[in-house]
Amino acid sequence: MAKLTKNQKEALSKIDKNKIYSLAEGSALIKEITKAKFDASVELAVRLGVDPRKANQMVRGVVTLPHGTGKDVKVLALVTPDKEAEAKEAGADFVGLDEYLEKIKGGWTDVDVIITMPSVMGKLGPLGRVLGPRGLMPNPKTGTVTMDVAKAVAEVKAGKIDFKVDKTGIVHAAIGKVSFSEDKIYENAKELIDTLNKLKPTASKGIYIKSIFMSSTMSPSVQLDTKSV
Repeated sequence: MAKLTKNQKEALSKIDKNKIYSLAEGSALIKEITKAKFDASVELAVRLGVDPRKANQMVRGVVTLPHGTGKDVKVLALVTPDKEAEAKEAGADFVGLDEYLEKIKGGWTDVDVIITMPSVMGKLGPLGRVLGPRGLMPNPKTGTVTMDVAKAVAEVKAGKIDFKVDKTGIVHAAIGKVSFSEDKIYENAKELIDTLNKLKPTASKGIYIKSIFMSSTMSPSVQLDTKSV
């Protein structure tokens, strides 16, 4: 077993293993136990009572975090020439079409989100093997395939994220930075959890939100009370 550092021991000593914290308590504690020299991301891991192998229990959606993610999201807008100006004005970092399709074909994926138009999706199909594994393939369900390119770019830049339950039934999402105030971490986390509750599949029986853990890039995780949200 790897030897714990002084900071890791100190962080663990502040967590009561027998306690399940409220969302407000967890939001404060995560700031206290993170000693990284950089602005660490704060993440939630929410275990759902669903079977992701069944199509009628797949949970996927988008949420606009009230205080953003704290991350400078790099956006590529794959659009026709008539949409380029509005994409640039809305804040897209890269705008174009064929030249970027060629770059992606060559393995370039130095972006966080790709936004495109329905008429362009046919050209993106062959790039699925590059974009799919990286979670970059645009999807109408997440608002990244749209005619309103400017709105989509602006929303992503403002803190709109998409999430999807993994094969083990857990949703992982970054909901801010340790430099955020406790209130901002709390409100961002609550927005994600409220959104998940609205997406409960009718086929899901029993307890839907089974557990919630909050952690930062460099901290142990803190278990949250599912009833406190």
